[in-house]
Amino acid sequence: MKRLITLSFRNKDLPPFSCEFGGRGRVLDLPLIAWLTLIWVLLWSSLNWANVLTGVLVAVAVCLAFPLPRVDLGLRLHPWGILMLAGYLLYDMYTSGVRVTRQIFMDHPHRAAVIAVPLRCRSDLMLAATAVAVSNVPGGSVVEVRRATATVFLHVLDADRPAVLDAARHSVWRLEELTVRAFGTPDEIARVAGPPPPIRHDRGDGA
Repeated sequence: MKRLITLSFRNKDLPPFSCEFGGRGRVLDLPLIAWLTLIWVLLWSSLNWANVLTGVLVAVAVCLAFPLPRVDLGLRLHPWGILMLAGYLLYDMYTSGVRVTRQIFMDHPHRAAVIAVPLRCRSDLMLAATAVAVSNVPGGSVVEVRRATATVFLHVLDADRPAVLDAARHSVWRLEELTVRAFGTPDEIARVAGPPPPIRHDRGDGA
């Protein structure tokens, strides 16, 4: 006997956070259902069970009447990886903030630079997530993401020594690994377990 509703964790062929309705290939995106339900409740300006239930029914009817193609964004949620990423970001933001404050009050000037850091994952989602994670840490900011080569260009405040540039690159690779272990697919997790890609000194690289 076929199930009326099959959730994605029971059928690995379905996109994450989705369900198959009636076994006829009609796939419902659960986050989209939740978003349409929220819009319905906001339109009625009243949060009650009747509006929520009606919103869910309307959202399901709309998605069944106007089905969207199956799209897998490549997003996976790994609770332990998310905790590791959050803990590392908090620690890195604190230590980097202290380091930047120390640099501000030093007398001698510092040499800034823009360095190229090639990443191991080439998916748009992981590139964007890694760039956002890197930009949240004081002391460096992403000025460009080159999608064709999976390279981020990082502005580094203190580039007086080659060791500092190497440390900045390894910090980006560490954040990439933690980001992928929090939200990546098994193939992407296996990719970041390998060694970092070789460095190509492009124009604008301060190394």
